[in-house]
Amino acid sequence: MSVSAMYSLGGTYYTAPPKITKLKSSNKALLLLLPHIIITKATTISSQSHKLEPQPLHLSRRKSIGIGLCLGLISTVFGSQQPQTVLAEEALKCQFTAAPSGLEFCDKVVGYGPEATQGQLIKAHYVGKLENGTVFDSSYSRGKPLTIRIGVGEVIKGWDQGILGGDGIPPMLAGGKRTLKLPPELGYGVRGAGCKGGSCIIPPNSTLFFDVEFVGKA
Repeated sequence: MSVSAMYSLGGTYYTAPPKITKLKSSNKALLLLLPHIIITKATTISSQSHKLEPQPLHLSRRKSIGIGLCLGLISTVFGSQQPQTVLAEEALKCQFTAAPSGLEFCDKVVGYGPEATQGQLIKAHYVGKLENGTVFDSSYSRGKPLTIRIGVGEVIKGWDQGILGGDGIPPMLAGGKRTLKLPPELGYGVRGAGCKGGSCIIPPNSTLFFDVEFVGKA
């Protein structure tokens, strides 16, 4: 008898089925990355669980101006970057190549080991981001790589293509690191994922970015 695992999705606990979950659309069935992946509640740089209430400061005009100039300089030099800006800068560093399927990829590190084969059980680390830079899931935060059987529909289509290669995409080699840019049809499609009460962790028709590290054969 299979045992289903309990996970938290957006603060709500649910029991994940032991089999693959499919999202049906008018055009095709869209596979979730894995039914048992914990999709953590989306967090952004600007969101904070605790905010300090500002306290009034009674300062002389000269001190106020001095502090203002210092804060302005700090903001200019060390100013916090919005997620979209960070993602845009990363994209500039990584020159994407587009495949006919609509998938775009960029190899940050070319691997040194064997490539994955269809149906093989592999391990991979990843960070998933929305187009605005919001991280919605990461295997690194859980401390262990994801184990999947590649090329058999256990993962979204963009992952199968992005790791196995084909359609103008070279296969990943073990030890390699690649960034994938997935159009909605190779990701979670018109349904999105993690939706509840009109809000979705991955909104419908989202373009997704995945930083994938192919660890190797499981």
